[in-house]
Amino acid sequence: MKRQHLQRSASVLMALILVLSLAACMSNNQKNTRSQDSGPGSQNDTPAVVELNPDEPAWKLDTSPVELTWFVGASWYGHTWGDNLVSQYITEKTGVHVNIEVPSGDANEFITLMMTTGQLPDIITLGSWENAVKKLWEGGHVYALNELAEQYDPYFFKVAGDGTLKWYRQPDGNTYAIPNDSYSPNLMRETGMTAANQTFLVRKDLYEDMGRPDLTTPEGFLNALQLLKDEYSEYKGQPISPFFAQGNVPYGMTEYLQNLLAVPHEKDGKVYDRLTDPDYITWLKTFRTAYERGLINVDFLVDSDTQVEEKTNNARYFMMIREWTGMTAVNPMLAASEHPDSYYIAVDGPRNSKGEPAKLFPGNMDGWMVTMVSKSTKHPERAIRFLTYLVSEEGQRDLFLGKEGVTWDMVDGKPQLKPELVELLENDIEKLEKEYGVMDTYWMLRNPVIVNQWRPEKAPVIKQMEDFANQYADIDGGIYKNLDPTGDSDIAVAWMRISQNWEEVMPELITAKDEATFDKIFQDFLDRRDAYGFQEIMEYRQAELDLRKAKMAD
Repeated sequence: MKRQHLQRSASVLMALILVLSLAACMSNNQKNTRSQDSGPGSQNDTPAVVELNPDEPAWKLDTSPVELTWFVGASWYGHTWGDNLVSQYITEKTGVHVNIEVPSGDANEFITLMMTTGQLPDIITLGSWENAVKKLWEGGHVYALNELAEQYDPYFFKVAGDGTLKWYRQPDGNTYAIPNDSYSPNLMRETGMTAANQTFLVRKDLYEDMGRPDLTTPEGFLNALQLLKDEYSEYKGQPISPFFAQGNVPYGMTEYLQNLLAVPHEKDGKVYDRLTDPDYITWLKTFRTAYERGLINVDFLVDSDTQVEEKTNNARYFMMIREWTGMTAVNPMLAASEHPDSYYIAVDGPRNSKGEPAKLFPGNMDGWMVTMVSKSTKHPERAIRFLTYLVSEEGQRDLFLGKEGVTWDMVDGKPQLKPELVELLENDIEKLEKEYGVMDTYWMLRNPVIVNQWRPEKAPVIKQMEDFANQYADIDGGIYKNLDPTGDSDIAVAWMRISQNWEEVMPELITAKDEATFDKIFQDFLDRRDAYGFQEIMEYRQAELDLRKAKMAD
């Protein structure tokens, strides 16, 4: 334990050194390339006073060259700015060149450390669930977007969406962030777009060769695993891993599995403790039985991202609790392989004891990630105008489709990607993003209501999964996403302790020698959970849910 503590301390120290070095570089870069414009109320070289028109985008008032640093809080994000057609086109058009930065590790920790330096990137995009988001707001590290817009670009209010601004409005009356991929229940009903991406996937050829076994009941699930072990441990030259759950314990085996089982989020207006739901416990015990019989191993709890990718790309999983959006590149590749039916299809997986269909998370008002403007920027006026441009329909089209006549044409009054780019989308998405930068390369401010109308028709091997997710989407369920406390408060720390303990307990439950041992491990966890302050967390969830319902009623 002491060794782990020292390793973590060393990691944090190295991260802090990296952040301080980065801050120094940013500071020098700002001195060399930026004017000394500051935020609202500054007396330092403020831009010339111009007449702002709330019906016209203000970015057109100044297209001189400027550099803005954009932190994207996803260590896996691998795109840069300036090397592809879309980014070059937008820079040529607006004058804004973006330096994209990503964390080498945990985004939340990285930004938290950067706050201590007082030098943050100009623009920050973080997961809406990250603790650092609230710290940035409450610590005064980011601008209120409404105040920036009032001073520099009132057109922002025309394109940002009043519903989104109200949803993210804080008690002080300000809105500090704008989300991507934000959906309202009414919008989902009107458009039919739910943004649901949770699915239960099986390898098509193997599943059909096994006679399409019933995977909805514990008995059927175990029988299918037994058949796999007895007759299909290797299939078409590949050793088969029985099962995979995306995000391991905190996601795939908890809330994701609970959604497949249609475990309710509330009963009689009160937040429900989903973890103790009888159907969920039954299925955890089913996994324990599968492990006891040697039908599954703990690979799905310990495999690295690299191992998961290798197995997925080679169709080595039999079934997966997996978001279909993560399979859009893999499925076409598998369908074009020497075993063209080795791709994955969505089927009915675990269900509750009543046999009710899944209730899968749809999109929600929170969106996926949120974008903010840092008070460290020397160009707040260019930052808010750039964001306004990007969230407008013009900016969304430029980001998503690129330049008219080069990457897309108007066909029957509708923008369409050129055929050669559609072919790349289906067969070589990496080249499409690297050379052209279209579609979802720069998703940080993506508005699906706008861009989805321009998407080419999906290949059947992708559309089947999407249709499944849409079919079982719980359109009103988005309000329950991310109800848990975040930040540094006592209750947030308590929830973190409980969550970390659950990640440790889950493998113990699945590998328990018998059901009695399972019951004892689970009860001990519940006792610790209560001692950590779970009742206060439930009260927090209830208050948050009531607040969200009130916002939705506005």
